[in-house]
Amino acid sequence: MPKYMCIQRNQPVKREKPSPAQMEEMYASFFAWKEKFKHNIVDMGGGLKSGGKIVSSEGATDGPFIELKEVVGGYMIISAESIEEAIMVVRESPGVISPGATVEIREISVP
Repeated sequence: MPKYMCIQRNQPVKREKPSPAQMEEMYASFFAWKEKFKHNIVDMGGGLKSGGKIVSSEGATDGPFIELKEVVGGYMIISAESIEEAIMVVRESPGVISPGATVEIREISVP
């Protein structure tokens, strides 16, 4: 079955910290989604820390330095029979409901 890399992107905005009740609701929604699609989720991935390095043949420099229109916040890998099924799995994810949040889906090439 094909595998897909899902890259979580967000627009940087200042948000109020969620209340304990809102956090509980978000976690319940996330765990329900995760249970529903447990057969599709290969690697839940995780969030990405800020900073990092940009590597070239000449060496490594601090980075990434991108224009802050959007920030790559995390990733996961899912398996699905088709890109349409992968889209369905991701569209039901709580990660896409935040304003300005998107997920890029790319099929992983296998030799």
